[in-house]
Amino acid sequence: MNFAASFCRRVNIKELTTSIPVYNSASDASGRGLSLLFRRWATKKSAGSTKNGRDSKPKNLGVKKFGGERVIPGNIIVRQRGTRFHPGNYVGIGKDHTLFAMKEGSVQFEKHKLSGRKWVHVVPKDGHMLHPVYGEAAAAPELKTAT
Repeated sequence: MNFAASFCRRVNIKELTTSIPVYNSASDASGRGLSLLFRRWATKKSAGSTKNGRDSKPKNLGVKKFGGERVIPGNIIVRQRGTRFHPGNYVGIGKDHTLFAMKEGSVQFEKHKLSGRKWVHVVPKDGHMLHPVYGEAAAAPELKTAT
């Protein structure tokens, strides 16, 4: 006779389960006998996180006014991250590296042959003129030599 059969004959399983009270917690147990009653808890999984549902607003970067197009002061020429295009004559740069026109005229793109740097210029409406600062610097030596 094997051990399991002899154990079941000596200890009646029905007696163990019916004569022992059900305990609500470990502290209620008085330590009498063996409780074979199992309590099943709710096993519904909570809602898992999803990997979708996030989308950032479009940044609308890129060239807004192409070469040869007419611009007025304040027109945005290029919106960019970093200085892909550098400001040239009559072109300003914003704190987010946006290039904008400072004078009325037409847009002109230029690429430097050696450095490969791209420049954006605005050719003024009434012809290409030097900036007033450069005009004064060029005229100043003539005045000094004349006097």
